[in-house]
Amino acid sequence: MKVLITGATGLIGEEIVKQCHAENIAVNYLTTSKSKIENKENYKGFYWNVTSKDIDMRCFEGVDAIVHLAGANISKRWTSSYKKEIITSRTESTQLLIDSLKGESYPIKHIISASAIGVYPDSLTNYYEETFHDFDESFLAHVVKEWEHSVDGFSNLGIKVSKIRTGLVLSAKGGALPEMAKPIKYGLGAAFGNGKQWQSWIHNEDLGKMYVYILKHHLEGVYNGVAPNPVSNKELIKSIAKVIDRPLVLPNIPKFVLKFVLGEMHTLLFDSQRVSSKKVTNKGFGFKFNYLKPALEDLL
Repeated sequence: MKVLITGATGLIGEEIVKQCHAENIAVNYLTTSKSKIENKENYKGFYWNVTSKDIDMRCFEGVDAIVHLAGANISKRWTSSYKKEIITSRTESTQLLIDSLKGESYPIKHIISASAIGVYPDSLTNYYEETFHDFDESFLAHVVKEWEHSVDGFSNLGIKVSKIRTGLVLSAKGGALPEMAKPIKYGLGAAFGNGKQWQSWIHNEDLGKMYVYILKHHLEGVYNGVAPNPVSNKELIKSIAKVIDRPLVLPNIPKFVLKFVLGEMHTLLFDSQRVSSKKVTNKGFGFKFNYLKPALEDLL
């Protein structure tokens, strides 16, 4: 089997490549940086430029499925222009793949696209499954709706569509966890707001394995990319402090402070989404890290 991955050199992409190679799945990948192009037997890079609609068509040769992760980082300040980039980087890259495959005879049968749990409304009481459709009106929800709608276009080419709505990805190599752990190491850690907001998290290794599981078992539809046991923000911060053996002495950080510092992006820290992973486990997927403490001990 061979897959084409967009965003293969990012945090999640690198883990998916690792898991693919562990299962003897060859990887082609698309990159916007010509300096990142490699040409190995099971790992071949190809150039693309979404803005100029340029793509090396050789990337599709022999490919059975696409894993689509590419999109601008949401953890940069949300100016009006950057908000537009967040959306267009996802929808236009998707459309470029679809347009490139129209009228061609490549044997691609499946697309697995990244998505996000940000589509679910902020709630301390709801427990969200994939069947929930009364989506939020926030910017992140708008991003996800546009993103998922663009990916549905693959179905018009007879390609099976899967989407993984990802929660807070925990990794030692980047993302949120090192940034959360940094102030805690220096005795400056604190929960956000009242700390009651739900954090639906997943260990990066489990997320990589989930993509490969959905790929190998040809699973179609939407799946929540979260571990089975969400925690509150307060519990997450306390657990990080405990694992790295540092005290938490500061009071919680008020919402208005981070709203002033981060602007609209503060919702990433304060929105509460308790999300279920039952659908994927009912399909036979098993998590290595079901609980937060072992995940943090592995990473920190």
